[in-house]
Amino acid sequence: MKTKKLILLSSLLLLLFTLSGYTKAITYEDSFSVSEAQNGLVVFATYDGHEDYGYNFITKGKDDEEHTLTFQKVEESVLKAFNLNSDDLVGAKFKITFNKEIKVTKDADGYEDEEEINTITNLEKA
Repeated sequence: MKTKKLILLSSLLLLLFTLSGYTKAITYEDSFSVSEAQNGLVVFATYDGHEDYGYNFITKGKDDEEHTLTFQKVEESVLKAFNLNSDDLVGAKFKITFNKEIKVTKDADGYEDEEEINTITNLEKA
């Protein structure tokens, strides 16, 4: 009887320690005010222009410093509503809804390389 109680108690303690270490990590939360919405992540930022590698937005971080947030993809419906390829919107403030995807590839040596791909799914002037 004591053995069963000891096994049960040990199992419960193991479960408690396992679950207490669980956290949901969003890398942006450490730097930016990012919230989760039903349709993706949401951030408020100022448009800074388009480069070959993506669309840049400036946001103020929790450390009160400015940070650049780059979006590699933009849904076609967003580009139809807002011409982000011109300089006309540079300086405009937006509420950005986006998805974040981690793409893992292997290099020639077999090492894994992670690439973060941010896709704007909705854009609203703030």
